Amino acid sequence: MTMVQGTFDDLGTPLASVSFVVVDLETTGGSPAECGITEIGAVRVRGGEVVGEFQTLVNPGEAIPAFIAVLTGITDAMVADAPRIESALPAFLEFAAGSVLVAHNAGFDISFLKAAARRTDHEWPRFPVLDTVHLARQLVRRDEVPNHRLASLARLFRSTTTPDHRALHDARATVDVLHGLIERVGNLGVHSLEELLDYTARVSPARRRKRHLADDLPDQPGVYLFKDGDGRVLYVGTSVSIRTRVRSYFTASEHRRRMGEMVRLAESVSPVVCATTLEAEVRELRLIAEHKPRYNRRSRHPEKALWVKLTVEPFPRLSVVRTVADDGARYLGPFGSRQSAEAAVAAVHEVLPLRQCVERLSPTRPRSACALAEMGRCGAPCTGAQGVDEYAEVVERAAELLAGGTRDLLVALQERMAELSAGQRFEDAQVVRDRLVALVRGATRSQRLDPLARIPELVAARRSVTGGWEVVCVRHGRLAGSTTSPRGADPMPYIAALRASAEVVAAPVAPATAATAEESEKVLRWLESPGVRVVEVDGPWTCPVAGAAAVREELEPLEASRRRTAGFAGVR
Repeated sequence: MTMVQGTFDDLGTPLASVSFVVVDLETTGGSPAECGITEIGAVRVRGGEVVGEFQTLVNPGEAIPAFIAVLTGITDAMVADAPRIESALPAFLEFAAGSVLVAHNAGFDISFLKAAARRTDHEWPRFPVLDTVHLARQLVRRDEVPNHRLASLARLFRSTTTPDHRALHDARATVDVLHGLIERVGNLGVHSLEELLDYTARVSPARRRKRHLADDLPDQPGVYLFKDGDGRVLYVGTSVSIRTRVRSYFTASEHRRRMGEMVRLAESVSPVVCATTLEAEVRELRLIAEHKPRYNRRSRHPEKALWVKLTVEPFPRLSVVRTVADDGARYLGPFGSRQSAEAAVAAVHEVLPLRQCVERLSPTRPRSACALAEMGRCGAPCTGAQGVDEYAEVVERAAELLAGGTRDLLVALQERMAELSAGQRFEDAQVVRDRLVALVRGATRSQRLDPLARIPELVAARRSVTGGWEVVCVRHGRLAGSTTSPRGADPMPYIAALRASAEVVAAPVAPATAATAEESEKVLRWLESPGVRVVEVDGPWTCPVAGAAAVREELEPLEASRRRTAGFAGVR
């Protein structure tokens, strides 16, 4: 047997000779696309020794939210004379050149740096990146620390610096955490940079052995179903290439814990090839609803959708129901949870004296008033103080709200929020805002789905990446069929064949469609995507110009910004 002596290259780069630059950022929020950097702190270490530090405040070119200023201590006044990112970023890149970048929750910091590089037309160097959160989750047990946040790990490894949401201080603490983790991984036989990077992205041998499950899968768009040894569906997914996507589950690119557990249980993968990407997305939804796989988190229970109904009776009220009936009532929704449906109802009650009692009232048999009537929140039709015609005026305004006329409601609720905020009742003001958002979302959904539900057939086409056409047939909001025509071929015969073979769909009671709301919304997004051409439509397809969608466009960016700010502290 011939023995071959390994070279030093085979051993990899010893960790003692690697330059690590540990970096931390402070920002104005959680989105690298919309928020700016306010501070960069970095420490360069080699062989366990600090060889340099970098720190600068950065003028983000925007106001720092009050919550962020309280969290970090960085104010608008502090960054007023600081350099802009156009000059701060090149200085940092020069400091970090030739190193391995390290950060705690590296995805956050690196995404901001890359976004800054794109905005300032700087080429982003191909730094190796090491995430101390990811490494700590593999090396530090939960009985050692309550969580893997920087402060907890800094205490565990006796860092000389306490993290305080200032960039350089947090970078110094991360250095101590990095050294503690390297010491632990060294005890496991990891001594080179290559071994360390491979360790952080390690894949178990058992997981690698299952790569054969993808060998015979088609390289086509469609749906794939992971199944256990008894044929039970564990997980349903979709991809433009079934084989490529399934292969990724057996590599380091798949790092979700529940997916690792799912792969350990999987014994087979069944493909469902689809003619178009839309068909694949719809089939995925239907299969998830049918099998309710334990490892799919979304779309498992579309039957639990709820609607808000304005009842048909002498004194109508709002009620949360599960189905849309052909009873002449006005419906709003659907809503994904009872909480959101009830929030929408509460939004209407905030501004309209609509009765909230659940009994069926008679105009000829009055009874005693409830507390809401005594508070002036209801016109008390129960006592006879408000007649059918007078109450009908309130009902008409409620019907307008449910039909999407939310502009007046928006003004009224904004005045209510301002009143509460002026009285320093900020939590109550936020409750009112959440109710408004729930109502506007429900009204927008109804207005978008209602026209589609009423259309017996809509045929549309879009150029495919292969040069032909993707064609879909939609009936009452349900995908009834799809096909593709080859490059250079006349698509009309394919369209005729599709219409003849498409699923027969019974007309639903609008605004409910003949499919789940999630399926119909996927269909709508496809129909509204660039390049789609409507071939034929049986009936009008319109949405009101001054509907709820316009109000939602105003609310959603503000709501998204609020959620990012609220979750910012938990990220770090």
